[in-house]
Amino acid sequence: MENPFGTKDYGHLTLDELRDEEKKLKSQRIPMAIFVGFLVGIAIYSATHNGKFLPVILMITAFMIGRNATNKLRNLQAEIQRRNSPF
Repeated sequence: MENPFGTKDYGHLTLDELRDEEKKLKSQRIPMAIFVGFLVGIAIYSATHNGKFLPVILMITAFMIGRNATNKLRNLQAEIQRRNSPF
């Protein structure tokens, strides 16, 4: 089940589903890094060629995309750790 912000509720998934989701998120790291790097490259090019608002928008977008991907993976790993702990 996903909320409007695109994050899943990991409490309802089984441990195997959580591990599959972790593999999926880890496999998306390189394409996501390439995309973020592409956005940063366009922002740098635009800034050096008298861009005003586009570099700021692109840098904010790249930051938000990267932070969102990292937070998803951290939340998923925290849920896996919570279920694996004996307490």
